[in-house]
Amino acid sequence: MGNIFLLAITAILLENFVFVKFYGICPFLGVSQKSDTAVGMGLAVTFTMTIASALTWPLYYFVLVPLGIEYLETIAFILLIACLVQFIEMFLQKAIPSLYSALGIYLPLITTNCAVLGVALLNIQQGYNFLESVVYGCCAGLGFLLAIFLLSLIRERFDFADIPKPFRGIPIALIAGGLLALAFSGLRLNF
Repeated sequence: MGNIFLLAITAILLENFVFVKFYGICPFLGVSQKSDTAVGMGLAVTFTMTIASALTWPLYYFVLVPLGIEYLETIAFILLIACLVQFIEMFLQKAIPSLYSALGIYLPLITTNCAVLGVALLNIQQGYNFLESVVYGCCAGLGFLLAIFLLSLIRERFDFADIPKPFRGIPIALIAGGLLALAFSGLRLNF
């Protein structure tokens, strides 16, 4: 149980996909203007990463390995993730239309979000068992949620700040994200 807890803390804080591995930067910058849409995107990515981890692990070990076609893991994982995101998109469109419209183009981009594919590939490369894969996927998603939420809080404050014109928008968001990344990198030095 201690290994699972350590894996969870590592995925959320020490190896945060956005601030340490720099995965998923496109939705991180694109959907972090407002906290409510940032949380919605973070939850959608967390759900996708968790389910993708739960589905890609058996796909790899029970289909690709027995057939001797492990080299197709990236293609197989992308296809599986694309189908999963389509189901999530249809669900959000029917169940939470306001979130669906707020996420806009960034929702289908979860399919090509390198964080989602990255977690599936890292589960295999690290040799995690099924439970570890699901925990790592869920906690990596929670780390993404934490990152996008923190940046959204900062960006909401920028609306009331006197920022020089050349730094408005994405430039100041990159600076804020970089400072947050430095803080998270500092956590790694202590472990």
